[in-house]
Amino acid sequence: MTDVNKAPRSGAQPPRVGGWTRFVTARPRLSLLVALVLTALAVLAGSGVADRLGSGGWEDPAAESTYATKALEREFPASAPNLLLLVDAGRASVDDPAVAAEARALAARLAGEPGVTGVGSYWQAAPAQAPALRAEDGHEALIAARVTGDESAMGRTLDRIAPHYRGTHGPVEVRIGGIVAVRHEMQTVIKEDLTRAELIALPITLVLLVMVFGSAVAALLPLGIGIVAILGTNAVLRGLTAFTDVSVFALNLTTALGLGLAIDYALFIVRRYREELSTGADPSTAVGTTLRTAGRTVLFSALTVAVSLAAMMVFPQYFLRSFAYAGIAVVLLAAAAALILLPAALVLLGHRVNSLDLRRLFRRGRASNPAEAGTAWARTAGLVMRRAPLFALGTTALLVLLGLPFLGVEFGTADDRQLPSTAESHVVQQHLREGFPGSPGGGLEVLAEGRATDAQYAAYKQRMAALPEVVRVDGPLVKGDTAYFTVQPGGEAVGEPAQRLVGDLRALHAPFATKVTGTAAVLVDTKHAIAERLPWAAVFIAVVTLLLVFLLTGSVLIPLQAVVLNALSLTAMFGAVVWVFQDGHLSGPLGFTSPGSIETTLPVLMFCVAFGLSMDYGVFLLSRIKEEYDRTGDHEGAVRLGLQRTGGLITAAAVILAVVMVAIGTSRVTNTKMLGLGIALAVLMDAMVVRGLLVPAVMRLTGRATWWAPARLRRFHDRFGMSEGEREAPGSGAGNGVTSHDEPELVTHPGGPRSV
Repeated sequence: MTDVNKAPRSGAQPPRVGGWTRFVTARPRLSLLVALVLTALAVLAGSGVADRLGSGGWEDPAAESTYATKALEREFPASAPNLLLLVDAGRASVDDPAVAAEARALAARLAGEPGVTGVGSYWQAAPAQAPALRAEDGHEALIAARVTGDESAMGRTLDRIAPHYRGTHGPVEVRIGGIVAVRHEMQTVIKEDLTRAELIALPITLVLLVMVFGSAVAALLPLGIGIVAILGTNAVLRGLTAFTDVSVFALNLTTALGLGLAIDYALFIVRRYREELSTGADPSTAVGTTLRTAGRTVLFSALTVAVSLAAMMVFPQYFLRSFAYAGIAVVLLAAAAALILLPAALVLLGHRVNSLDLRRLFRRGRASNPAEAGTAWARTAGLVMRRAPLFALGTTALLVLLGLPFLGVEFGTADDRQLPSTAESHVVQQHLREGFPGSPGGGLEVLAEGRATDAQYAAYKQRMAALPEVVRVDGPLVKGDTAYFTVQPGGEAVGEPAQRLVGDLRALHAPFATKVTGTAAVLVDTKHAIAERLPWAAVFIAVVTLLLVFLLTGSVLIPLQAVVLNALSLTAMFGAVVWVFQDGHLSGPLGFTSPGSIETTLPVLMFCVAFGLSMDYGVFLLSRIKEEYDRTGDHEGAVRLGLQRTGGLITAAAVILAVVMVAIGTSRVTNTKMLGLGIALAVLMDAMVVRGLLVPAVMRLTGRATWWAPARLRRFHDRFGMSEGEREAPGSGAGNGVTSHDEPELVTHPGGPRSV
């Protein structure tokens, strides 16, 4: 058993210059030239990536509903229309001869369009099916069709034909809706919103970086690293589209994490570099020390974030897997750029990294006192540790209280209500929900495979019609040994009654093989796939996080604290998601339509991303606390000084990342808005509440036992572990409680963040 009261380590040996450090410091121009060439190639390789991305991916490809949907598309194209023309007759009836003639002409013309099949309409439907295609007030009716091909081909077909059908045609007004229109419009809106988010985030981020760094030169470095990471990830995603489906939503994560993490890593490295310069080191030596210390922490942090994002690979939906592809790529590229390009740039800049210090414009001749830097965080840590039980219980209770709304979460599917209320496809679908009987397009389809007689089909249809929640059963439509029925449930297409009906239909005995699909069936299968894989993802994140944090700290208790506190930091995000987006509070000010549910895959995505970012900040804080504890052996002093040295850094990084996420949250697509605003809240709560209050309180309560580990694990850590301070040269300035006067820290005061 390791003695937790052992004396701190003696002075470290002088640092050795490794091969990688030698390469970066000896050939900085070559490093930057190679990076410039690779970035130019990435721009070419990633061009047009958004046009190759899909807007679906929520379905489990191995599910019963997916199999049935593909079979129906193949055998009965008209059974699953994805394009709807809403024909509005104004004050006239849809049965008016002039209206009917114009509608039939439109349907006939649509049937002749390349890439369109299975055209039908109210005016051509069988008597039993016609009521579902006619509005209850008699002034609107539908023309339905199926656009064929992959998502890109369907988008091109829609772009080609939509202008010829949208608008006024004689006595009728036509609007375009259906799944293909919703997804295409969503893809278009996301691309437009992403461009706007970048235009919002970049200038604000630059201003904040100038506030944090002071130097305009230093402030530009993180932006450059972020842009390289984003361009590189676009090229990676473009390459992946040749082998697998990738969601267009992944572009939002690429932008947010590319900027956010690049800024985090650059803040950490530039801060340490300027710290080394302030001790009198020359630029090459300062870069070498920075790479051996802060560089190791950055690499370690990137691995922890990548692990959290990699957990989404266990899920079958390509929507989630796309975020894993994009997230892992952008994290590793941001870390690589921070560890290769940034050191090379720092060697070339030397002391000029402090040039153009804009803070001098506001100092009015007052010299800043380096001894005061971070003292607000030191005082905060001291106060928290003196009242540790109060802060630990109070903060935990607050976080749990904020998360309580999540207990009432209702899961649903992403539909047209993700779009603005003025979007054409949203308007069409809203008309269907409010004015048509039985939610057209929201029914269930039952695929029957195997030879059967008319009597067997009739008996099975009768048993289906007798089930609770069934409004009407149409069919069968038979083709060889395959047939299908359409079952119309009452109420919402994905409501609880419709989901129960899916189970009843699947349990119903039939003399042939049956498969159930439809919107509610897809939701049931998606929820099952998430629930089945979620424990594996959680175990993967927990186990790998425990291992990585142990390698960083050598402690058994700290990794457990990290996992629990990180998870606790996300409660406010999940509570806010339900209260705001499901229950519809703030829907007016935020400009969205609440569907009354949360898309099933989104909490998984938000957890993986926010947990990874929380670990990012946790690694920054723990690495410095560990360094100070190794140097002094003073547990409380190490916690206090660790928070003093990193509190401003973590807060600044969180504020900047929150700005980027809020810019993403200005999207007109509800899921993207939810992702951006939710993660912005999570990172701010983690940086300011968990890292600033809960972590020092808990570490004070656990005391010196915090650092205990069995002898075997201690030896394992001594051999394979990683620590920022272990290889630090004496006199490097670490741990002296003084921050260079060139290094501002963003401190939170009642009046808001400011530099000190």
